[in-house]
Amino acid sequence: MNRTIQAPSMPMLAIKAAAMLALTALWPALSWAQSAEELAKKLSNPVASLISVPLQFNHDENIGPADGRRSFVNVQPVVPISISQDWNMISRTIVPLIDQKDIAGSSGSQSGAGDIVQSLFFSPKAPTAGGLIWGAGPVLLLPTATDELLGSEKWGLGPTAVVLTQRGPWTYGALGNHIWSVAGKSSRADISATFVQPFLSYTTKSATSFGLNTESTYDWESNRWTVPINVTVGQVLKLGNQLVQVGAGARYWAKSAPSGPEGWGYRVSLTFLFPK
Repeated sequence: MNRTIQAPSMPMLAIKAAAMLALTALWPALSWAQSAEELAKKLSNPVASLISVPLQFNHDENIGPADGRRSFVNVQPVVPISISQDWNMISRTIVPLIDQKDIAGSSGSQSGAGDIVQSLFFSPKAPTAGGLIWGAGPVLLLPTATDELLGSEKWGLGPTAVVLTQRGPWTYGALGNHIWSVAGKSSRADISATFVQPFLSYTTKSATSFGLNTESTYDWESNRWTVPINVTVGQVLKLGNQLVQVGAGARYWAKSAPSGPEGWGYRVSLTFLFPK
């Protein structure tokens, strides 16, 4: 028995053609959304293989007996370097540019560079079988401050490490270091400080990241904690041909030294991304 095979109708062909054209037009946008999401996740990983240059502006008030204030921009270049088939060395540098007033009583205003903190993490390129990502190495404190009230006038050295897991949209882990002063002006206070930064972030498919962390320090010389709690949001996007992440957040000082900030502060950031 002969069967007649009917050709698709013109309206059906038009619908299929329109769907294919729409998919073709949307494909670059879909690919960009996927790559932007991956970049946002890499930014949540302190030892990711991604060159980035964050510019992070911070502002705090109610510092010391004269209710001083401090604003500073942290310039924080992150440069991963392949040192073998299986290992990276990640350089993380923090260069603070500070403007402050009356942070030590009626001490007037100071502006300039603060002390540089340089960290080097040696990290496996692949996560462990259980999905852990980690890195460890040395951290150095360099007395580069341009004013005695902007830095410690001490050289420092110690260990640093980070461990984290990324599962789906979630990233969680902790970064820490300990710095001892090893040289510098004998008239300045010695340094023995532990820095602990547990962090949690959630990244959406549209490359928006919501973050929660603390950047807590325990001063072993004075036996005091400082505990700021940060809530942030960031978005990966393009400015012309340049990939960036823009971000903002609020900070609350849950615990502070007597001469430290109190109450609320804020943070805004602009991170330049240079994916390979």
